[in-house]
Amino acid sequence: MKTSRTNSRQARRIHRWLVPIAAAPLLITAGTGSLYSLLLEQNIDAFWLLKLHTGQFGWLNLQPVYPILLGTLTIVVTVSGLTMLLRPARTKGS
Repeated sequence: MKTSRTNSRQARRIHRWLVPIAAAPLLITAGTGSLYSLLLEQNIDAFWLLKLHTGQFGWLNLQPVYPILLGTLTIVVTVSGLTMLLRPARTKGS
């Protein structure tokens, strides 16, 4: 029982720390992909959005590791969130 509580606390700590970090690249990827698609429908080719979408941020080129980074962050945030959902923290009175 104590191990379960410790795992739940650790999942919450990881989740709280990682979500703000993971949110930025995930939102950038989703936003640039959607915006590029919408602009392409209007016959506007904003190729620079694809560069952002794939992880090339000017002089900082993360393209080789960006998909792995996004996938890993998504999995870790999802697993830690599911751990919290399936094993809610108990109050001190319980």
